[in-house]
Amino acid sequence: MACSSFEYFPGVPLFQSRALVHWTQIGNALDRPDQLRLPTSMPSSGGIYAPTLRHHDGRFWLIVTNCSEGGGNLIVTATDPAGPWSDPVWAPGVPGIDPDLVWEEDGTCWCTVAGVAQVRLDPSTGRTYGTPHRLWSGGPGAKAPEAPHLYRIGDYWYLLIAEGGTERGHGVSIARGHTPAGPFEPCPANPILTHRGTDHPVQNTGHADLVQGPDGSWWMVCCSVSDPAAERRAGTCSAGRPSSPP
Repeated sequence: MACSSFEYFPGVPLFQSRALVHWTQIGNALDRPDQLRLPTSMPSSGGIYAPTLRHHDGRFWLIVTNCSEGGGNLIVTATDPAGPWSDPVWAPGVPGIDPDLVWEEDGTCWCTVAGVAQVRLDPSTGRTYGTPHRLWSGGPGAKAPEAPHLYRIGDYWYLLIAEGGTERGHGVSIARGHTPAGPFEPCPANPILTHRGTDHPVQNTGHADLVQGPDGSWWMVCCSVSDPAAERRAGTCSAGRPSSPP
């Protein structure tokens, strides 16, 4: 699992788990000054946003946005997620934030970003082909469609996105299509994950990614915050552990 590191160095901490419950940090993808330029004037919550980590053709590929002056979207690779990671390859033709990588069977790579827009990309050089085109961007009038991830599962391509901003309106929605460029049919049960409008002790759930377990089961990792007031209402202690087993 790769995480945002914002204004801190080293960047993009990487974590490993066998059970998706307990996680151990195994390194950082951006651990050398020549990989990560962060000015001393960087404000809090600036810098490194929303990495996507994928495995393809025997290598780990990580794409992330450096939201600083002179930054942009960059790609690093490694054969071992613990490192060492390569020098960054910059992708100036990839706009915006929250970049995702996905490959077709013939090796064609697509990069999808917040908005939601998509462009064909050569991740080994950072070169893009054509201009970004818009994809399905959530429900009508949805605020802040972002954090897109594309997956080929069975006969369909699935586009998972966040909606509603990263505060109390946050949620996760999904659509499917027959090609990575769509058109996409939204799931009638959208949002498939949200705690908006509830007193759940975990709030702001969104910006999700999927992983398939060895047994074929599907798991989701997402952003969230703990609401102390809701924890008290739910009968949990200040450390966030349930007062009785769930």
